[in-house]
Amino acid sequence: MNEAIPHIPALLLAAIGAATGLVGAMLGLGGGVFLVPLLTLALGVPIRIAIAASLVSVIATASASATVNLSRGFVNVRLGLALEVATSLGGLAGGLAAAALSTRQLFLLFAVTLGAMGLVMAARAGKRNVIADLSVEPGRLGGYLTEAGTTYVYRLKRMPLAMAVSLAAGAVSGLLGLGGGILKVPALSSFCGIPIRIASATSTFMIGVTAAASAFIYWSRGDIAVPLASAVALGALPGSLAGARLAEHVQARSLKMVMALVLLLVGARMAMTQP
Repeated sequence: MNEAIPHIPALLLAAIGAATGLVGAMLGLGGGVFLVPLLTLALGVPIRIAIAASLVSVIATASASATVNLSRGFVNVRLGLALEVATSLGGLAGGLAAAALSTRQLFLLFAVTLGAMGLVMAARAGKRNVIADLSVEPGRLGGYLTEAGTTYVYRLKRMPLAMAVSLAAGAVSGLLGLGGGILKVPALSSFCGIPIRIASATSTFMIGVTAAASAFIYWSRGDIAVPLASAVALGALPGSLAGARLAEHVQARSLKMVMALVLLLVGARMAMTQP
């Protein structure tokens, strides 16, 4: 670790972790999509250090919120395990590739990824991926979703696309510390027939493993600042639990629109940054 890290109070880092963990768990993206810009743009943390801290925080966020989502039946475990193979491979590749990119390239890649996914979510915010006819078979990787007392069926579509996106999501996680949900949630919800709540909860279930697959690479390079990463992760734990519980009370369309707006705003801000 050759880059200087500014002194930041531990309580402030924990508060940032809590806030990013809450929103990240609610949307199924992992807090890294918000944590990395906050640490780099607002607090002056070098981006590689911020990415490494984000991966540690994502592991904590996923571990906490996945328990809530599992108990409520929102996690499609079969689908998550199937996609995790590709995501973990991508995470390893992304962690290795990050060392070859410049700081400016990392900022631009972050911005382009967020902007593209924000546009996808905004364009398809009104689409619903549920079937009211319960006689329809969900298939091996589909399932059931209960909302407001009504049970629906959903079926997985375009499995090859889901696997390809999962591989890319893992690479993005390793490169940018996002946990992979930034790609998986919009893709599963917009193109693969998975309802937004199931996509978000299943993504959260997966992103801890994804982040762990690339975190050890950052550790081996000395990019994990233990005091900073620990403070953020400790704050992310209660924040992610609150976010997972809050998600159940937010309308699906509202979740999609909030996600799209946040992705576009943060992506634009990262693109304008000159590190």
